This record gives sequence, structure tokens and C-alpha cells, in this order.
Amino acid sequence: MADAPVPAAFAAHDHRQCAGTVLARAEALCATRGLRLTPVRRRTLEILLEAHRALGAYEVLERLKADGFGGAPPVAYRALEFLAALGLVHRIRRLNAFAACMHPGEAHQALFLICRSCNALAELPGAALRSALDAAAAATGFSVERASLEAVGLCPACRAAAA
Repeated sequence: MADAPVPAAFAAHDHRQCAGTVLARAEALCATRGLRLTPVRRRTLEILLEAHRALGAYEVLERLKADGFGGAPPVAYRALEFLAALGLVHRIRRLNAFAACMHPGEAHQALFLICRSCNALAELPGAALRSALDAAAAATGFSVERASLEAVGLCPACRAAAA
């Protein structure tokens, strides 16, 4: 079995280009759907794109407040809800947080690898795992409507540091 490529979140890469590509795809998606990526929505997505990590709504709110967008919780929650509804951010249930989608506009089931040490978060294709989950559930008569696929462990850098 060939080694899988290391996700960008766990490898050295041009993060400005990575984030810029996702932001451009998000803008194009909003334009094709006739929706506005308002300044607060755009800034929320930019905040989530600053690193391959998940942030809680209050962390996002603090950043928005520092940028002059107001400090009332609905500011962040409305922006996050809009972005999540479009598939531009994912809800990371284990962390009660949000992360920018690295594949906006693509229908996909994501699998999240979450480093328990540095909190880095990688988004991987999870279609095969979801298919296995659906098949196992169907065998019991259960129909899966929504699944959050999250795995916690150590990223390559933290594993190397611990060795």
C-alpha cells in the first residue's frame, strides 16, 4: 500500500496560497448563488483560514470585535451559520468549534484529523469511511442522516517531538 500524502495542515506549504485559493473559491461560490460575502462573513472566513485549526465561536467573536465588527455574539454566530450553510466551514463537534472547509463548493464527506497536542486540524476525504458507516448502519436497519467523522491523535510534528 502506497503512503498517503501528508495533508497540508501537517506539512510545510505556502499557507497564503492555500488560504487564498479557498477564499477565492468561496467568493466564486457566493457569486454563482447570488449571495453576498459581506465584510463580516468574509472576515470570519479569513480568521478561520489563518491556520489549519478549529476556533470556537467566541474566539471568532473576539477577533471580529478587535477588527471593529461588534462584540455581540449574534455577529459571529450569524456569520458562522451562513458560512456553514454554504459548506464554507465545518462544525467540529468534538471541539465545539468551526474550521474553514478546504474544498468549498465540492460535495464531500470530510474526515477530520485533530492533533490533541497542537490542535492542528486536517481535512481528508472521508467518502470511503462514510460508505462503510452507512453500510454497517443499514445492516441494522438504521439510516444515517448526518455524520461527523473526527479522529483525535498526534500530528507528524508532535509525534516526532514526543519520540
